[in-house]
Amino acid sequence: MAPTAENVVVSNIKLERMLSMKGGKGEASYVNNSQAQAQHARSMVHLLRETLDGVRLSESAEEVPFVVADLGCSCGSNTIYMVDFIVKHMMKRHEAAGRHPPEFSAFFSDLPSNDFNVLFQLLPPYGGVSMEECLASDSHRSYFAAGVPGTFYRRLFPAKSVDVFYSAFSLHWLSQVPDVVLDKRSTAYNKGRIFIHGANESTANAYKKQFQSDLGGFLRSRAKEIKRGGSMFLVCLGRTCPDPTDQGGAGLLFGTHFQDAWEDLVQEGLITNEQRDNFNIPVYAPSLEDFKEVVEADGSLVINKLEVFRGGSPLVVNHPDDAAEIGRALANSCRSVSSVLVDAHIGDQLSDELFSRVASRATSQAKELLDQLQFFHIVASLSLA
Repeated sequence: MAPTAENVVVSNIKLERMLSMKGGKGEASYVNNSQAQAQHARSMVHLLRETLDGVRLSESAEEVPFVVADLGCSCGSNTIYMVDFIVKHMMKRHEAAGRHPPEFSAFFSDLPSNDFNVLFQLLPPYGGVSMEECLASDSHRSYFAAGVPGTFYRRLFPAKSVDVFYSAFSLHWLSQVPDVVLDKRSTAYNKGRIFIHGANESTANAYKKQFQSDLGGFLRSRAKEIKRGGSMFLVCLGRTCPDPTDQGGAGLLFGTHFQDAWEDLVQEGLITNEQRDNFNIPVYAPSLEDFKEVVEADGSLVINKLEVFRGGSPLVVNHPDDAAEIGRALANSCRSVSSVLVDAHIGDQLSDELFSRVASRATSQAKELLDQLQFFHIVASLSLA
């Protein structure tokens, strides 16, 4: 029997044991709903290239391997594309410097519940050919690959073992929903909501505190694992408004039609108010200042670049005049990143009902969605102090 809200509350289970993007290859899977992330990531490759140009080259081919790690890799082809880009760029830098490139090793890391099977099925075979052939080939990979399960808010790798850390669209996921947000006795209790967009100041500050605690743990771990001369390139959802109760694009994704769909289930008697109030999305879109404060307070890393980047809409539709397609796109986008949590909270059947209502509500507001739903990202390039 599927668990319900009475026995599954997000804050009372270890998110790291269950949180993942929706696996498999179905209509609502992350594999089939991550085209926007791919577009956003590829629009930032010029910033990634700048970071890679500052990475120290291997002194000799014997200094092996050159290690790349993607943190929060999920299970689609986006991570493979970006790791391939990083490896090939570093190969070209070695060639331009007249050096024989080292062997490359890539680690794909995410929580244990991630669908690594789908990811590894998408990996092209190892080429084992010359550098020139590797650079020209899209059908073979020029690096050794391995999966590393675990939360990136703690250590994942040996000390001084990684040259390049890459993480995109993951750091806005918190390690947990703050306990006070689900505590009826607290001023931060997020009554009537499942996200902090439009919530009160105490609720938003609890989320901000959790984000900064999590990011601090992330930075301390990476500072121990990165090699001297290495770099980190990080991308996460961000916001341009200084007020954390305005979560921007993340607020429109989780705090409007998704929020209202939960209210539909309450009004129809399918779930109780308490069941709704016991569910909160563990996401926080930081401002530049939120991010900068943590980096500077930790002190182990320095900021080479920190900016807000306009990523565009998270919806990819073939027929923008088809309201029903837009509605399905929003529901599938939301479902691909949150359904694991929703299913655990109210069960598969009610989860289907919920996302059906998300699609219906989004269909009725399709034009406004296309006009208003825009994501902004925090882009950071960091290295050891």
